[in-house]
Amino acid sequence: MQTDAPERLEGTPLIRPSTTDHPLYDSVVEACRSVYDPEIPVNIYDLGLVYTVDINPENEIQITMTLTAPGCPVAGEMPGWVADAVEPLPGVKQVDVELTWEPPWGMEMMSDEARLELGFI
Repeated sequence: MQTDAPERLEGTPLIRPSTTDHPLYDSVVEACRSVYDPEIPVNIYDLGLVYTVDINPENEIQITMTLTAPGCPVAGEMPGWVADAVEPLPGVKQVDVELTWEPPWGMEMMSDEARLELGFI
């Protein structure tokens, strides 16, 4: 049986690590926290929708994110909202936001703050 899915090596993370040691990282995270899913009163970062914030030495930012469900009514708009929140930050050269469905989002990806806000704790 042939599949089109790329073969993953065992131990390869499903989510690429973020560039947490870059000076812009905390500002980018805070900008992501200003974006909310209109159906859930918690920001997209604490919901666990932002998978990777990759910042290269030229301050070009690649954000990989997902949505709570593929049929989300704002699927076409949410990446633009994130780019609009991050682009004005001082020092940011360019922002690209990519939507992915792998791995699928799950409630276990939410921060403790999000779980508390939504009454899961």
